[in-house]
Amino acid sequence: MPTLQSRLLNWYNKNKRTLPWRDHPDAYAIWVSEIMLQQTRVETVISYFEKWMQLFPTVQTLADASERDVLNAWEGLGYYSRARNLHKAAKMMVSEYSGRLPRDMDELIKLPGIGRYTVGAIASIAFDMDEPALDGNLKRVYARLFDLEEPVDSPKGEKLLWDIARKNLPKGRAGDFNQALMDLGATICIPKNPRCLICPLMAICRARENGTQELRPVKKPKKAVPHYVHAAGVVLKKGKVLLAQRPSDGLLGGMWEFPNGRVDGDPAGELAEALRTGYSLKVRKKEALGVVQHAYTHFKVTVHAFQCDLSSMPKAQSLKWVPLKDLDDYPMGKVDRRIAGMIKQ
Repeated sequence: MPTLQSRLLNWYNKNKRTLPWRDHPDAYAIWVSEIMLQQTRVETVISYFEKWMQLFPTVQTLADASERDVLNAWEGLGYYSRARNLHKAAKMMVSEYSGRLPRDMDELIKLPGIGRYTVGAIASIAFDMDEPALDGNLKRVYARLFDLEEPVDSPKGEKLLWDIARKNLPKGRAGDFNQALMDLGATICIPKNPRCLICPLMAICRARENGTQELRPVKKPKKAVPHYVHAAGVVLKKGKVLLAQRPSDGLLGGMWEFPNGRVDGDPAGELAEALRTGYSLKVRKKEALGVVQHAYTHFKVTVHAFQCDLSSMPKAQSLKWVPLKDLDDYPMGKVDRRIAGMIKQ
C-alpha cells in the first residue's frame, strides 16, 4: 500500500505550484520568502518578494540599506517587525557569517526573526537537511490526517504535531515533503470545505474516515478582541505635513504616522488633549477629514482624522515636516496611508 510520503510526493511532482522562490539557488531568497510567508498568503507575497529581490538582491545589499528603505519595501505586508528582523539578521550575517546564511541549525536560530518553524523550512528547503517544518497549513493537514482532538495551539498539541512531523519525514526529501504539505494545505486541505474528493491522501486520512474533517484542527477558544478609538491630527504648513515616527520597537516600529492618541468619548473634543499629552503639540481643530477602521491581530481600531492648525510644538526628533510630494517615501501602516490619501484628494 502506498505510504503517506509516496502518495504526497507523487502528487507534488505533478501538481507543485510555480513560485518565484521555489527551487531558487540562493538560500537568501528562501529565507526572505519564508519570513514574508509568515501569517501572509502566497498570493500577496509574490509581488512583494519580486520587488524585494530587485531592491535587495543579496544579503549585503540588504545590510547596507537604510531602515526607511527596508520598511518602505515592506509596506502593506504588515507585521513590520519581520522586516526589521530581516534587516538586523542581514547585518549579523555580514559581520559574523561572511554575508551568507549559516548552514548550522544552532546558528540559524540565533538570527532575529527565525523561530522553530522557519529554521526547519530553511534548513530543509535551502540546505537539504532532514528537518521538519510546521506552519498553519501543515498543522491543519496533520490534524486532519491523524484526526487530532488536542488543540493545535496548545503546548501539548504543538508537541504532538512536531513529533508527528519528525516521525513522518522522508529522509533525503524533507524539503520537497514540507513544500508538498504546504501546497496541499493551500490548495486542497483548506480551512473550510476541504476538497477531500481530489486529495491524494483521502484514503489514509483519519478525519475523513471519521467524518470530522470540518472539525479539525481544534483550536483554543479565542479571546474577545478589544476595540479602540483614536483621534489623529493632520497639520499642514506651506506644502508640508507634520509626521511622527513610532518607536523602533513594538507595533509598526519605525513607521511614520500622523500624530494621534486614544480617546474615550468624542474624538473631535478630545483631539487637542490627546496630541498635547502624546507629543506636547498644541493644536486647534479645523475640520473632519474622515474615518478609518482597521483590524490588527489582537485589536481593532477606528481613527478619526482632523485637519488642524498648529499653535506650538516642541523640538522633538520623532516629529518631522514632510513635503506632501514626498509622503510616499515615508513608510506607513495602512491606517495612516489612507489618511495620506485623504490629504492628496
